[in-house]
Amino acid sequence: MIPKNIFQSKFISKNTKLELYFSVIRPVVMYACKTWILKETITNRLMVFERKILRKIFGPTYENGSWRIKTNQELDKLIKHKNIINFTRVQRLERYGHIERMQETRMVNAIHTWKPISERPMWRPKIRRKDDVKKDIHSFISIQP
Repeated sequence: MIPKNIFQSKFISKNTKLELYFSVIRPVVMYACKTWILKETITNRLMVFERKILRKIFGPTYENGSWRIKTNQELDKLIKHKNIINFTRVQRLERYGHIERMQETRMVNAIHTWKPISERPMWRPKIRRKDDVKKDIHSFISIQP
């Protein structure tokens, strides 16, 4: 069990705290993220969670005689844009590519390509995982030069 105040400790370097976050905490939080549909509420909650931890790791900034907390953009630059949402998108794209390369006789591929005969009930989600992954593909293509 990791003590709560380990990220605020002055005796542990920031690099060690980041390694601890990326190797222990994030994998637990991101378990089965390859199958998630990233709705806006889930995205916001994950980003808030990550920023809380990163603000504890990096601490406040002393500027012009006063202390201030780091902005979201500063935190994103400090972790080199490897935030929790980008990690999830990469994991989903890897999973999608794996399924696409599978033989057609495999059960996972059969479920992936299956088209239901009936219409979607009213309470079912409008966004399918497949649609969400395609949106990720287009967003990554637009980022690439």
